[in-house]
Amino acid sequence: MNLLRRLAAVMAVAIGMVSLAGCNTVAGVGKDIKKGGEAIEKAAK
Repeated sequence: MNLLRRLAAVMAVAIGMVSLAGCNTVAGVGKDIKKGGEAIEKAAK
């Protein structure tokens, strides 16, 4: 179980780093969050 938690933490950090590398400004972060929300909304329909 400890290995699973460690793997989840590493994946979360990796996803966070990729997300931050993709948008260098606060406006870019806002746009990325908006697009993520729209994708979740679309998937829920």
